[in-house]
Amino acid sequence: MKIYKSDIYAGIALVLLVICFAFPSIVFYKVPQKIAANQTESIPEYVYPLWNLYTKGRYISPYTPKGAENDLKKMIERKGEVGMMSLPVWYVALEAPNYPKAAFPEGIPVWFHVDGFSGDVHEMNTINHYVGMYPMEAGAQLERALGPFLMLGICALIVLFICLRAKWSWLLLLPSSLFPIGFFAFYAGWMYWFGHNMQEWGAFKIKAFMPTALGVGHVAHFTTKSYPSVGFWILLIIAILSVLAILARRNELKKG
Repeated sequence: MKIYKSDIYAGIALVLLVICFAFPSIVFYKVPQKIAANQTESIPEYVYPLWNLYTKGRYISPYTPKGAENDLKKMIERKGEVGMMSLPVWYVALEAPNYPKAAFPEGIPVWFHVDGFSGDVHEMNTINHYVGMYPMEAGAQLERALGPFLMLGICALIVLFICLRAKWSWLLLLPSSLFPIGFFAFYAGWMYWFGHNMQEWGAFKIKAFMPTALGVGHVAHFTTKSYPSVGFWILLIIAILSVLAILARRNELKKG
């Protein structure tokens, strides 16, 4: 059986997508909602060791209960803030004078995933409320709900690309090729929505603004930092591999 270069590129992209995004997002699907509703008895046992494995080495908040770090069962028991399993795609940190560097060396950090958030989400929502901004959970609700299935769908398209050698098969890799651009576009769009839908409840009034989507920005006495996280770079690698697979496939079909 002949192994084609296009299949190798696509195969590597598939493995990365499954390990980093599709598998963890499916495993952790609806788990945050079950935790919030005190329905932890319905969480499958295999979720606990997998969450512990996937979150090992990630950010530990000053608010994380001591002794519960990297242990999902203890985090649930001690009411710790549980983040998503999948790799974080985007990183935002907010710095302010009332958050000392000694306790918060990175400011108040939050990571955006294809299926949710991690980091100091509650604290970030407290700050958002202070300036009249909606809580983070108000944004991208449909996108986050569909995230795990979108990852599965893209995986299925890559599998079809490997199995089918038709002239149009390159179209199957367009979603994986364009996903990093699409993610940033949706992220920036929702940042605009948050900044232009300020509410009257804020104790500190600010005018509508565009929150920083990439780089460093300043709003009132807050400094915000917004940069790609490790998951974005993995998605970018997947996109590059997908483009290489498309080019290789078209060249292979030309040669017959």
